[in-house]
Amino acid sequence: MKRYAVALAALLPCLAASLGEVDKAKTIGNPGAPVRIELFSDFQCPGCKAFHEMLLPLIIREYVGPGKAYVYNHEFPLTMHAHSREAANLATAAATVGKYHQVADALFSNQKSWETSGKVWETVASVLTPTEQKKVQALAKDPAILAQVQQDVDAGQAQKIPQTPTIIVSRGAKRYSFPGPDVNNYPLLRSLIDGLLK
Repeated sequence: MKRYAVALAALLPCLAASLGEVDKAKTIGNPGAPVRIELFSDFQCPGCKAFHEMLLPLIIREYVGPGKAYVYNHEFPLTMHAHSREAANLATAAATVGKYHQVADALFSNQKSWETSGKVWETVASVLTPTEQKKVQALAKDPAILAQVQQDVDAGQAQKIPQTPTIIVSRGAKRYSFPGPDVNNYPLLRSLIDGLLK
């Protein structure tokens, strides 16, 4: 037993470093930007797909690119979606090889296909090299990766996330939850972000 404790103690710094890299890989922009945008999303959610494909590029162009905001992605797989937890695990595992955003793009753009067939892995594998595929497939079952996804879910539940997508926009102590961002309410979201930048 003592031997296992010593081995685990030796591995903890490596595990912390790799989980730190996962966090970093799930972000967009400069962490020193004045506004932080936390996105709680489900890869099987049609609203999340629309946000990812239509609004996220606007936010990146208008706020992240100019250094005004920083985006952090949280996994929030809903139990009503049969394959969303698997997708979240695979995307988080892909973050360890620096491919989170490529996997997210593939999952959202092919959502109907893997949602119907259940072939989540095939969609993820399509944007990975063979070496990355082996690593991601193994890590998707790793307790540390599963815990990372659960940590995102727990954070969302603690903040009473009502639906996906939901974003939390913050600057310093000011925090605002914005459920269901879409094309119709983007002007309201823009005014919220602009207000925090003043």
